[in-house]
Amino acid sequence: MSNKKATKPKPDTSCRVFQRDKLNPPVSVRSYPLTEKQKNFLELATHKDTKIIFLSGPAGSSKSFISVLVALELLNNKKVAECFYCRPIIESADSGARLGFLPGEYANKVAPYEEVLISKLQELLNKGDIDRLMKKEQRIKTLTVNFLRGASLRSTMGIIDEAQNFTLKECKTILTRIGEFSKFIICADVTQSDLPDSKQGGFQKLFDHFKIDNPKFKEIGIHCIEFTKEDILRSELCAFLVEELTCIH
Repeated sequence: MSNKKATKPKPDTSCRVFQRDKLNPPVSVRSYPLTEKQKNFLELATHKDTKIIFLSGPAGSSKSFISVLVALELLNNKKVAECFYCRPIIESADSGARLGFLPGEYANKVAPYEEVLISKLQELLNKGDIDRLMKKEQRIKTLTVNFLRGASLRSTMGIIDEAQNFTLKECKTILTRIGEFSKFIICADVTQSDLPDSKQGGFQKLFDHFKIDNPKFKEIGIHCIEFTKEDILRSELCAFLVEELTCIH
């Protein structure tokens, strides 16, 4: 019998962050044309030091699309464990019509609001990979702001879409969920707010606050990026209309 004393294992001093197994195999993402500014955005968003990006831009400038593209690249490279998609559940403030109460369980209620996410995934992935990420492995899910309250999101990619329709209070709730090794992209087109006149959106206030030349913001990983009509890839007609409609009041 050996006389050697058993050595105690060294204490685990590593950061305790929720992790999941790496995607195996990784999903196959289709290539897609991007403008130079969008390519630069993709590089910035996937950089390890980037934590939060406020992304402003007109309709059709691929804000939601490129955010999903970032999420897929991070998932493939195990830079995050999962992704959530959040958008405000709000109807047009300019219309008297209302959808009314949506029946069913939570998944049924949020289904109409995750159609944008699914359409972007369909542009980039085959159906098998979409089902795998959203159903089988549940790497990508849709959440509302109410389900984010009290959450601490670690190693998570957050896509906050249509953020012009979140109040400042809601924006603060979402942003303060961010934990270690997480990234958030907050997308908005401030010209298309559906908030009633009695409420003010929070996105523009946050964008204006964090876009100032403060070294602290970049040091901590917060950036503000603005796409323009030159970044509209939806169609030439969309680019034309975005410019022309700004002249009509």
